Amino acid sequence: MSQPTEAQHFYMHTRTRKPQNGNSRPANNRARPNANRARKPKPKNQSKLNPKDLLNQAQAKEVSNFEPSITYEESALHPKIKSLLKAKGYTYPTEIQEKSLDALLAGRDLLGIAKTGSGKTAAFLLPILQKQIQGKHQALVLAPTRELALQIEEEYRSLNKGLKLYSSVFIGGTNMNADLRKASMPSDLIVATPGRLLDLYQRRAISFKNVDVLVIDEFDRLLDMGFEKDLNKILDALPHRRQNLLFSATLDKGQERRIAEILDNPVRLQISSGELTNDHVQQELVYLEPGDVKIDVLKNMLDKPEFERVIIFAETKRWVSKVNRKLRQAGIRSDEIHGDKSQNYRQKALKSFKTGKLQALIATDVAARGIDVDDVSHVINYQIPKTMDSYIHRVGRTGRAGKTGIAYTFVEPKIN
Repeated sequence: MSQPTEAQHFYMHTRTRKPQNGNSRPANNRARPNANRARKPKPKNQSKLNPKDLLNQAQAKEVSNFEPSITYEESALHPKIKSLLKAKGYTYPTEIQEKSLDALLAGRDLLGIAKTGSGKTAAFLLPILQKQIQGKHQALVLAPTRELALQIEEEYRSLNKGLKLYSSVFIGGTNMNADLRKASMPSDLIVATPGRLLDLYQRRAISFKNVDVLVIDEFDRLLDMGFEKDLNKILDALPHRRQNLLFSATLDKGQERRIAEILDNPVRLQISSGELTNDHVQQELVYLEPGDVKIDVLKNMLDKPEFERVIIFAETKRWVSKVNRKLRQAGIRSDEIHGDKSQNYRQKALKSFKTGKLQALIATDVAARGIDVDDVSHVINYQIPKTMDSYIHRVGRTGRAGKTGIAYTFVEPKIN
């Protein structure tokens, strides 16, 4: 690509917060305004979040001095699980894993709040595997997005190699006839989005009579996405004698009554407050000036070598497609995922991003809860999210598993 002009360099907000173990340098080139370009009107669905307040809330200091007190080898896990964890190179549990293990093995209900990338999925899968090795136990995991459901089922399979345990995943956008055939086969773990699962249940293709462990992952989002009616029908169909687990990175205090209805005398583990972003993520604002062309600023950023693997978030499907089209025209390896894309398309795009065939993946918030990709170097909020929860989950796609990352949020000039 041709070298950018001086006016195309982006201007960085000076109030930055570096990750605790990061050395990344924020860019600080100021864009030169162009008075000849007309200001564009604000989008109708523009976020009402104040960018400065957003950073202040997200970056409030939260200190964790956790040091594992045991290794996996010293834990109460079954020797077969210990052997599998050792083969995967896992020695120490994360904080949420260590502190939840005994309670979950004892059959307690649990509410677990921990930052994105802190090992929540393994926190509930390892005790489930333990029970399944020791006897016949069927578990059901509900997730709000297709991508998250696929990630959970993939991790389950990676953790149970050689144990002869079987799993099924049921999500919207896939072939119903294939799901009907799959539902007729025995599964030790069922992972599903609520709509497709309820559809299969109402067709009498699937039974819940053997489910004795229910996990609702990212429960706050699931309760807030219009799934509540489907969830209520599923809960009514499940056996009453079961263990219930709720996990998320954020906690909506307005959902406390609903949580109390689902959980019975639960253990509450708040490894994080449910309101903060990852300590390993440096967060910055990119202030655009009158006359700046946002897509040109974005392309200029992606032209820099440090932007190796980038997730770009936009608020609508139309904007996601528009950004992707502009980036491809500029020769940038990019693709998009959103609700209008088929599940097959979304999986292929995500796989290409994971394997490094793509530099950038543009997405709506559907990806904020379902992308677990190693070494995402940057997250870019092309548009400010509408809620703090969305911001936290978007930013949590980078700086995972102790690694560092950078999150940029574009701020457009005010129109008087």
